[in-house]
Amino acid sequence: DNPSAEEITEWHKKSELPLKKFFNSSGLKYRELGLSKKLPNMDEKEQIDILASDGMLVKRPIIIDNNRVLIGFNEEQWSKGLKK
Repeated sequence: DNPSAEEITEWHKKSELPLKKFFNSSGLKYRELGLSKKLPNMDEKEQIDILASDGMLVKRPIIIDNNRVLIGFNEEQWSKGLKK
């Protein structure tokens, strides 16, 4: 299932990361849509709506709990994040 716009908005606020970090920028769908050129000209709502439109655009893995959101695998970040 695709995450909803509301879920993505919540994750974005909780993560305190730039919204572009939520995009699977190495994915086929991202490249097909030409998002590397389009994202800088899109507002936050447009970016959230496009993320919610197709789960293949959302970077994985993603861990969400009450206090944090970890996106994409980065061993150092995940080690620190999971120890909190």
